Amino acid sequence: MMPHFLLSNLKQARSALEQGNLPKAHSLAMAVVAQDARSAAAYFLLGVCEITRGNIRAGKDLLETSVGFEPSVEGCAQLARVFLLLRRDADALTALQEAESCLNAGKKSDAITRDTIGCAYSRLGMHTASLAHFEAATRGAPSNTAFLYNWAVALSFVGRIDEADKAFEALIARAPDNARAHHGLSGLRRQTPERNHVPRLRATLARAEGPEARLLLGYALSKELEEIGQAKESFQFLFDANKAHKKQLAYSIEQDEKIFDAIEQNWPLYAQSPVNNAPVEAPVFIIGMPRTGTTLVDRIISSHPDMVSAGELQAFPIAVKAASGVRTRLVLDVETIAKAADKNLGMIGRDYIARARSHLPAQGIRFSDKFPGNFMYAGLIARALPSARIICLRRHPMDTVLSNFKNLFATTSRYYDYSYSIEDIARYYVRFDRLMRFWQQEMPGRILEVQYENIVLDQENITRNILEHCGLSWNDACLSFHKNSAAVSTPSAAQVRRPLYRDALERWKQHEEALMPARRILEQAGIAL
Repeated sequence: MMPHFLLSNLKQARSALEQGNLPKAHSLAMAVVAQDARSAAAYFLLGVCEITRGNIRAGKDLLETSVGFEPSVEGCAQLARVFLLLRRDADALTALQEAESCLNAGKKSDAITRDTIGCAYSRLGMHTASLAHFEAATRGAPSNTAFLYNWAVALSFVGRIDEADKAFEALIARAPDNARAHHGLSGLRRQTPERNHVPRLRATLARAEGPEARLLLGYALSKELEEIGQAKESFQFLFDANKAHKKQLAYSIEQDEKIFDAIEQNWPLYAQSPVNNAPVEAPVFIIGMPRTGTTLVDRIISSHPDMVSAGELQAFPIAVKAASGVRTRLVLDVETIAKAADKNLGMIGRDYIARARSHLPAQGIRFSDKFPGNFMYAGLIARALPSARIICLRRHPMDTVLSNFKNLFATTSRYYDYSYSIEDIARYYVRFDRLMRFWQQEMPGRILEVQYENIVLDQENITRNILEHCGLSWNDACLSFHKNSAAVSTPSAAQVRRPLYRDALERWKQHEEALMPARRILEQAGIAL
């Protein structure tokens, strides 16, 4: 039994940590370690102190010491979170499994720990596994709106739409100005003139404080106005929201154009790089501009009994980054492209497969990776994974511009900084188009290009082409992709849960005048419209 004064120190250290007094928490925890060198609780507190200070690797070491002495739910949960920060997904999953073992053994946990576990599962794309933990968090702290938001979002990802609706409404009842809740609720389903949230969204936006709230509410209001037939007003709210957000970004389209240039310029080096001990696995990569049907094709493929979707993995970009040895803030930049050009691509392929495994239900199963931005890496993927199949989605250029402009991507990701300006999206599309033509020239026949409109108009024949390219036999389930029960965590979640529909075709014509700047850029680049 630990002496009373040490227990008191631990209690005071935890209280200091919760109040943000890191020096006091650290000092008290160190005092415990001086008396008891195997105190798991003290090492846990020291680890959290280091992580809070930004010393992630030092914190990870301390947490590993803590769970090594005595595994706890909170220790394993925090360790999983740290491994995710370090992009060590497989280790994060192991830590989560240990947390589950602690729970099954009856060890205690609090609401914040259960929410942490839920968030870690979500980061791994394991949304079904996250549900029980988010639900437990909301039960343990029913007034915590952050926990309730995470629960609502997880419900939406797994298709439990009515329950998600109720959870979002409960959150809004507690916090009427919670912009994330309004935005999440708006995206659950297609709105109608009889059932929508437009009046409430107008009122909430009118009193919104802060740029993030105005951005989220502007997008939500724009979406619902368009769906109830008020296209012109919808676009104005969208334009205003994007214009205001772009002003906050230290971004110019030239930054992305330099990356496109670097890929094309360094390709001769990649084309001659060694490929030793390349993996034999044959994943299917679904690439393209966002919002062009990548999720739809992923659902079609993963409806096949021999396939499973791994979701949108960052595994290949991270494998390239790791091989480059470049420690810059962005995963993809000019320096990383240049430094990775002489590396063994077989090693990159093996690293990718190792990272992808933690997102799969079982080893050995064939999978799809639908991260659209992998189009930047298509040449490297083809060489590093010789058996991989690659499908590139295409959509009418003007519909591509519009769909990118009117969908709010992860604002913390620099991949999508181009999407807040019509002109930037058009210029980005020009370079995307040029790069895809470059890949087709360098690797003829390796990438199957699929037109989104053709899937909608000729579903069965295009599905047959897709399956043939992937080396998959025909299966009728692929035509009923909307019955696929797997989780979806992209803006397409609502759409892919219903059969194919044609109302997304030529939608750009509703906003033809507003999109004229994009049209001029595309036409000047020689892109057929």
